[in-house]
Amino acid sequence: MLAILPRALYRIKIDGGRYVVAHVGPAGRGDVKRNFIRLIVGDRVSVELMSKDTTRGRVVRKL
Repeated sequence: MLAILPRALYRIKIDGGRYVVAHVGPAGRGDVKRNFIRLIVGDRVSVELMSKDTTRGRVVRKL
């Protein structure tokens, strides 16, 4: 993860040198409160890309 942006968004560099703007989503189908992910700059994360816009995504988990 490279930077924390306003409105709970994060700028993330993915394999291949591309950049993605992502938000933190609930892990799986669980409750957001129970699966809260706290991120800081430098963390390695797993990102799920959106199907229509590959420059946007959702952080699924912290590695």
